[in-house]
Amino acid sequence: MISAVLIAGPTASGKSALAIELARRMGGSIINADSMQVYADLHVLSARPTPDEMAEVPHHLFGHVDGSENYSVGRWLADAVRTMDEVWAAGRLPILAGGTGLYFKALTQGLSDIPTVDPAVRERVRAGAEGLAPGDLHAQLAARDPATAARLRPTDPQRILRALEVFEATGQPLSSFQSARQPPALAGGSWRGFFVEVDRPTLTARIDARFLGMMEHGALEEVRALGARGLDPALPVMRAHGVPGLLAHLRGESSLEDAIARGQMDTRHYAKRQVTFVRHQLPAFVWGSAGDILAAL
Repeated sequence: MISAVLIAGPTASGKSALAIELARRMGGSIINADSMQVYADLHVLSARPTPDEMAEVPHHLFGHVDGSENYSVGRWLADAVRTMDEVWAAGRLPILAGGTGLYFKALTQGLSDIPTVDPAVRERVRAGAEGLAPGDLHAQLAARDPATAARLRPTDPQRILRALEVFEATGQPLSSFQSARQPPALAGGSWRGFFVEVDRPTLTARIDARFLGMMEHGALEEVRALGARGLDPALPVMRAHGVPGLLAHLRGESSLEDAIARGQMDTRHYAKRQVTFVRHQLPAFVWGSAGDILAAL
């Protein structure tokens, strides 16, 4: 008997529609596994399911986190495990759907046993990083933890800061903790995982069209409200695809057309990384079209 169904896939691949159809057929409840759809501030730009879609079948962990928070993989895992318990208790099937490969890896392979960082240490590291370019932060990390720095993109300040925080708190590189993993929340063989496969030209067209649709449905106003909050630009919500470019436009630094093109390009690049991650990090997931997945279940 299947304990849970996991639906991964690149952005704009149709994961949400597939998850809703599976929930209808199998008596399931959908649990969000997308790191941007957790944020209350990002309804349009995260392509969160609409209220009508969420009314069709139970949905969980959507828009439940304030943008001022740095929501981590560990927090998601704890929330997901608690929610799965509630779904099972209600006699329903958990269907976890989203594009964040790290969430699925933590759920099925266990989370790295990284020490908790004291909030005072975190504040000290972030205060010291204020105003520094991501490349400068990456150089700092390379000097302290070259193994971790080699695995992180210089344009990823959030993960770079996390690694710097761990080093500051423990005196040891983040890489030294990542080999030790907690037991997975889902036992092997009890769940089925799928990756929604879409050919690149089709996916590119969907991504570009969807971003234009987001603009028509209030993406600029959503980003305007987010910018007015004055949040730390290193926070995940401030780096969501589309947010940096639209904020630059609102500051008068670029045209709207350039901001849209940047959002589309960033999303296309992200989709490519999603595919690569699943191919190398989630070997137990079966690849196929939405139709193939429906037929398999």
